[in-house]
Amino acid sequence: MNLETESIDLLKDALITLQKGFAGLPAFDSKADLDAIAPVLQQVALRMRDNYPYPHPFYAGQMLKPPHPVARLAYTLALYLNPNNHALDGGRASSAMEKEAVAAIAGMFGWGARHLGHLSSAGTTANLEALWVAGKLHPGKSIAASAQAHYTHARLTEALQIPFACIAVDSHARMDIDDLERQLRSGAIGTVVATLGTTGGGAVDPLDEIMRLRRRYEFRVHVDAAYGGYFHLADNLGADARRAFDCIDAADSIVVDPHKHGLQPYGCGCVLFRDPAVGAIYRHDSPYTYFTSADLHLGEISLECSRAGAAAVALWATQRLLPLTRGGEFARGLARCRAAAVEWHRRRAEDRRDLTVFAPQLDIVLWAARADTASAISRRSQAVFDACARAGLHLAVMKLPTDLLRPHWPQVEFDGDGDGDGDDGGDGDGSSSDTVTVLRSCMMKPEHLDWLQRIDAAYRQARDSVG
Repeated sequence: MNLETESIDLLKDALITLQKGFAGLPAFDSKADLDAIAPVLQQVALRMRDNYPYPHPFYAGQMLKPPHPVARLAYTLALYLNPNNHALDGGRASSAMEKEAVAAIAGMFGWGARHLGHLSSAGTTANLEALWVAGKLHPGKSIAASAQAHYTHARLTEALQIPFACIAVDSHARMDIDDLERQLRSGAIGTVVATLGTTGGGAVDPLDEIMRLRRRYEFRVHVDAAYGGYFHLADNLGADARRAFDCIDAADSIVVDPHKHGLQPYGCGCVLFRDPAVGAIYRHDSPYTYFTSADLHLGEISLECSRAGAAAVALWATQRLLPLTRGGEFARGLARCRAAAVEWHRRRAEDRRDLTVFAPQLDIVLWAARADTASAISRRSQAVFDACARAGLHLAVMKLPTDLLRPHWPQVEFDGDGDGDGDDGGDGDGSSSDTVTVLRSCMMKPEHLDWLQRIDAAYRQARDSVG
């Protein structure tokens, strides 16, 4: 695997431009002991070799997408000043760039200038803020999410001391609308979390149907699109997913993670509110952090305090190079990821030695090594995963509830001797005392589409070696 290094020369040129902006200051040379740094940096490089090859197309396991070179360079450039976007005085330029970058994300979802939003360290923190605001606006009422929503929603509501309602899912791991309506009739639910792209199977909750229920029952809608949000720009979604994404502008709040499909380094999340009036909930008095600027501080609309200004600079630069527009280069990359997933699912569905679950709605594919019983499927899938890893092809495994699998595998005997430990084994979606281990692949790199033939050959060779 050859890591891209040619762009480093661009960083040197940009640093010269940056330091010219401070030419009027008294002379001060910032020096580094290169002789001492060099061996330590080599030790770091050696230690970092104990990793999976995340940038390579043969890594098709978890949600790890390499940042764009412009994001890496802009982030590193910003580190020479190390701005803090908590207050304007700690990151004047980077705060302005954050506002512009966040406005572009809001525009991608169809929101105009009237919105409130900021970056965060990750989607978990962004979702925490959205749920905190929801609890303030509907005190005492529950927050509902599907059984395949990210586990942090149940955990965060517990931390916030807000009641949580778990909604069943259908055979495609999407929120079950009938169960949602049944629980809405009690009047106890104040907010419904719709997940557009579950991190386990990439399922897209039927947001259009949830919005129809909102006309009958009073509740807020929070969209957790941490993983899937950018697919709003893709032109090759299925009809169900397209209908869901097309009404995302009616949500009350949205979370998206630029460090997933937005080509950013970790950590970079984003939370958006359609009504900027919710900013009043954040109000506080903290004069010791705001001592010169009278303008709005991002720290005044965030639960987090210190935040890396470099993350905002990297995101701004990436969106400058790759605008968030349909039909553009960025959108075409997302469409290639989805096309790779669709093709990978087709290959697995046509292979008699594999079992598929449901067709991918975004770019995550679930399947298993075929066997007659659930317990044998679990053992074979784990063995295939291990064999692929030995061959340099890195997939992932996930444990799915048997109730979700039964409609798709009518010929399989669910012998009650599955995994049964309640560990979902993926990115945190769902758990059950009766589960089956399946294989999982995130086709998050546009290059996966070009590499599918080689990935398929390596996979089949490793799988067939298991017997």
